[in-house]
Amino acid sequence: MNLYVKMTMLFFVLTGLLMLVGYAVGLYFGDPLGFMFVGLIFAGGINLASYYWSDKLVVKMTRAKLIQESDNPTLYGIVRKVANEAQIPMPKVGIVDSPQPNAFATGRGPGKAVVVATSSIMNALNPAELEAVIAHEIGHVVHRDVLMSSIAATMAGVISYVGNIALWSMMFGGYGGNNRSGGNPLMMMAAIVLVPLGATFVRLGISRSVEYNADEYGAKLTHNPGALASALVKISSMSKMRPGPRGAAKGPSPATASLWIVNPFRGSSMVELFSTHPSTQHRVERLRKIGEEIGVYVP
Repeated sequence: MNLYVKMTMLFFVLTGLLMLVGYAVGLYFGDPLGFMFVGLIFAGGINLASYYWSDKLVVKMTRAKLIQESDNPTLYGIVRKVANEAQIPMPKVGIVDSPQPNAFATGRGPGKAVVVATSSIMNALNPAELEAVIAHEIGHVVHRDVLMSSIAATMAGVISYVGNIALWSMMFGGYGGNNRSGGNPLMMMAAIVLVPLGATFVRLGISRSVEYNADEYGAKLTHNPGALASALVKISSMSKMRPGPRGAAKGPSPATASLWIVNPFRGSSMVELFSTHPSTQHRVERLRKIGEEIGVYVP
């Protein structure tokens, strides 16, 4: 599906949810438009800045170090090879010092991309697996997934913001004194709780969708879906044994969890419905189907 079609559909779905919660709040309080406008400007400004300066912000948040080719010729060479095959400009390359193998890409498009890998990934993966992982990350760059994520995060943030304002107003204003139009408080409570939850599901669904799309792109670009499947299994396995740091002085921030090819902060108790990533099992199953489509066996 075309990028702009996806963006339009996403915008209308989340705008519809925002209008629904606004309608419910309006029934109860009378005029929530002022709060909605302030929330929209605030959330939109933050996410717009995040989008335009995402490469610098994410590099800082993950404590990645940008490198030159002489610093790591192997990683740099693989990124260049995959970028050439994808016919995009050479991205910047970074490394995060971490014992857990992983990788991510950021930047708003092919001309502003950064591909980052952890220091341990080349010891954990063979060259074909590493190339497949980098191809997955290049897929995010080509598809401009940062743009999609920014729109989803902005609208979901606004919806949650409005819902929180309404909830706190009800708590401190009372359940009956401010009801100017006879709206049902139970309907409002349902809206301010369920609609933001629905927006969160949409955002997480988009996050999982872009991972599937990047898997497909990387598998087809390298013509080696088996290598990507093997890499995902290895990274996921090592993620469980050595989870990412939580509040440690060193290491990336948990706020960056959705960026990585495998969530380095996830716990085994998290169900896929609430996860930023699809399960490794489902991703491998899809890669097997892609292998069948292109005539490549995936064990």
